[in-house]
Parts: sequence; structure tokens; C-alpha cells
Amino acid sequence: MRTTIREDHKTRIKHRASGTQDKFDKLADSLFSFFRGTALLFYRDMVGEDGHMPTVPALGDVHPEYFGIMPDRNGAPIFGVNDFDETIYAPFTWEIKRGIVGFWIEAQEVGGLKRKRRRKIVRKFVQGYRKAMKAYAVDATERNEAWRRDNSPEVIVRLFEQADERRRSWLWDDYLRENGRGFRSDDQLQPLSGEIATFQKAVDDLARSNGIDAPDRAGELKVKDVCVRHGQGTAPLGLPRYYVLIEGRSKDATDDIIIEFKSARRSALDGLTPPSDFGARGGKADRIKHGQAVHLAHGDIFGAVDIGDASYMGRERAPFRDDIDLDDLSYGTWKDYAKACGAALAQAHALSDDLGEIDYDVELSIVQVTTPKKLFVEDMVRFAELAAERTKRDQEFFKADHKLGAFFQTDKAFR
Repeated sequence: MRTTIREDHKTRIKHRASGTQDKFDKLADSLFSFFRGTALLFYRDMVGEDGHMPTVPALGDVHPEYFGIMPDRNGAPIFGVNDFDETIYAPFTWEIKRGIVGFWIEAQEVGGLKRKRRRKIVRKFVQGYRKAMKAYAVDATERNEAWRRDNSPEVIVRLFEQADERRRSWLWDDYLRENGRGFRSDDQLQPLSGEIATFQKAVDDLARSNGIDAPDRAGELKVKDVCVRHGQGTAPLGLPRYYVLIEGRSKDATDDIIIEFKSARRSALDGLTPPSDFGARGGKADRIKHGQAVHLAHGDIFGAVDIGDASYMGRERAPFRDDIDLDDLSYGTWKDYAKACGAALAQAHALSDDLGEIDYDVELSIVQVTTPKKLFVEDMVRFAELAAERTKRDQEFFKADHKLGAFFQTDKAFR
């Protein structure tokens, strides 16, 4: 455990990057945060498993807060998977296993639910996945479907309603100075107005490489201001993240848009997945861009770009970009939400042979290897219980080490 976490954060520890020790404090404070922030540890425990299973461009870090409302390529809100940092080709079961352990831990830590109810929530996730995959195997509608307010389950419709906020008030309440001419300065936002030219080039490069015509809502893609965003996320704490303010058509800051540039890093699954004929494309950000292009057929138009000598993933922030508040879920809505997330993951995977490198019928293959259904579901439930216990034990080791200062240094490698 100690060696893996030191290795995973080697650069951040070495350079004393801002937010690194904050992340370690967060991992010690919450079991779910520990699970979220130690994907490499989770996947190293799975090396050698499921090599015979169908391969998909795996998202890599599925959990209850991984799904949410986001803008599609036209700026309209849709629900689905919304993070591609770890994407890589891997067995589809690795995705399900990561997802159900996340649901198990969060249902316990946030929902306060007993073991019997956690098992039922995990079953709903797996059943939702398989039912949707079976439907895609028959109807092949995965490329044309998008989860919108009008066609989503009630628990997701509620999330659409909660995320509904006017762009003007969102900009002024959360980001802009009083005059609307740039980012405010506070404990989360650090303006970097001197870097406007650098990020204008990045936006221009992004538009050119992705074939983006300036969206109607974004004027001429003119960069108005830049800031560093501190303290966001769990796994990426200590890595650079920038917000770029793009001037809208009105020129009065009521319809400006924000593009987030998040530092691309090596996938936690890299080098661990079973051998296959499919591989990630290009550099770190290109790998993420490929994953997004596969999984979000209707998704964000922004993608990978190099800024200086580093790779970044671009995506639009929006007033309705939001994930679910797990504190508000009853036992019944936990089950409904798990089932909906399982179905959303199935849609993402079903696109593997349409937009990815997979050259066989992935939907039919997954249905076949998950038959008999009851056996597959119970296998997943047993895995969730065992892996959650292992995660809890690892966190106890981590907390003891953290108190003793184990993560202020890295392991020295000898030849």
C-alpha cells in the first residue's frame, strides 16, 4: 500500500505540489475518498483477473459521483458518465467491479445503510447494466440515445431540476469579479491574467485540431481571463487545473462560457490490464480524448491540447454541470440511482464497437458471458463485499503511515 501510493504521487511529493498533503489528509478522513484517490492500488489487486472477458475502452474510475449532468456538443444538458482521466482498453468487468465497490462504500458511509441493503443496491447496478446491454444487443440504439430531462428515470429527472440554474447568476455567484471582466480572487480561484495569450493559443489549437467552429453561444472563442482552480476533486488534487473564460456573444459577461483544462496523467490501469489487441491512442490527453469521443457520442466538443510541454484535457463547465447529492437519497432512490447508473455505463460500453477500436459485437459478447444472469450478479455482489473490506483494511494501514509522515518522501529506486 505504502509503495503504491508513493509511486502514484511521486511527482507531486517530489515537487511539494500544492494540494498534495491536503489530498492525503482527505484520504485519511474518509473511506470513500481513499477509494476515490487510490485507483492504482485498487487495480493492482486485480492484475491477472478477467483476461478472457470482452474488452471495452474502460472509463477506469466508475463510482456513484462519476455520473452527472453535463453539456452536450450543442450546450444542452444530458446525463451520463463525465470523467475520462483513467480511460484505457480493459475487460468490461473491471468497470463494473470498480463501480459496485464505490456504491457499496458510499451507501455505507453516506447512506448509513446496512449490509443487506448494500447488497441490493449493488444488484440493482449490475441488473441495470445487463438489462440495458441486452436491449442494445437487440435494438442497437446506443448511438442515437441521450439521457435528457424528458426521457430519464425519476431520480435523474430530479437531478436535472436541481441542476437548473441561469448562466448569468451562476457566473456572478461563483466566478466573476463585480465588473464581470474576469475571474475573482478567492481561496479557490487564483487569477492568471498574464497568461491570456498562452491560453488563447491553446484554445485556437484546440479549435483547429478538433474542427470546432465557434459555437453560437461563444462568440469568436476569445479568451477573456484565466485562473488556477485550487482544491477540486480527490484523485487530481495537487495537479494543475485551469479555468479559461471565453467571451460570449453579448460582450456583457451574461453569456460567457468557461473551459476547464485539467492536467492529463498516466492512467492507473496502464500496464495492469490483461494483454489484448486494443490499445490507448497517442499521449495522455489523446488517450482521454479518445475515451470521451467513444463514450459521449453526443458529448462536449472540447478535448485534448498541449499547453507548453504538458498535456491537458479540455471540457466546458456549465451552470447545470452537476452530480447527485447522495445525502438526499432514500434507500429506494439509492436503488433507483444505482440501476440508472448501471444502464448509463452499459450505453457507454455499447459504443465500443461503433466508435472505438473493438471489431466484434461487444453487446452480444457481454450478454453471453454474463449468462446465467443470476450467477453473474451474485459473483459481482461477492466481489463488492470482499473488495470493500480490503479497501477498509488498506485505509487503516494508510492512516497509520500518514500519521508517521510516510508520504513526505518517495521510495528511492536502486539499480
